[in-house]
Amino acid sequence: MVDSMQTPDSRPSEPKPAPIPEGEPVLRAIAMPADTNPNGDIFGGWLLAQMDLAGGSLASQRSRGRVATVAINAMTFHLPVHVGDEVSCYCRIERVGRTSITIAVETWTRAREASQRVKVTQGVFTYVAIGLDRRPRPVDDETEGAPV
Repeated sequence: MVDSMQTPDSRPSEPKPAPIPEGEPVLRAIAMPADTNPNGDIFGGWLLAQMDLAGGSLASQRSRGRVATVAINAMTFHLPVHVGDEVSCYCRIERVGRTSITIAVETWTRAREASQRVKVTQGVFTYVAIGLDRRPRPVDDETEGAPV
């Protein structure tokens, strides 16, 4: 008997590969009890702070200096994070402007006993390169306005 998802000349379909994060791994932390909200889930503000740290790290590396967060352009919480989850932030540069860098950040978790990761949050952060005078400075002249 032929499976309804298979023709006589085809093989059973391969299992769908697990989704993978976009960007490079920048930060990894363990969600702790002190980071919970009144419902016992990890507080969204803690997760947002981890994402900001990760995005700021990549922006600082790219600009070769100090940066400041100037905007969170988008933020979506897909699933809750639980105490003990391994939280990993993956970052990708979306755009480099004259003084700013836009970073896409995805947050994935892995439960203590699990091997599979799950995307729980994603956001887009904008950082501005800051000079010694604490004012915006050019990131660099080569890539002004260029998507990366």
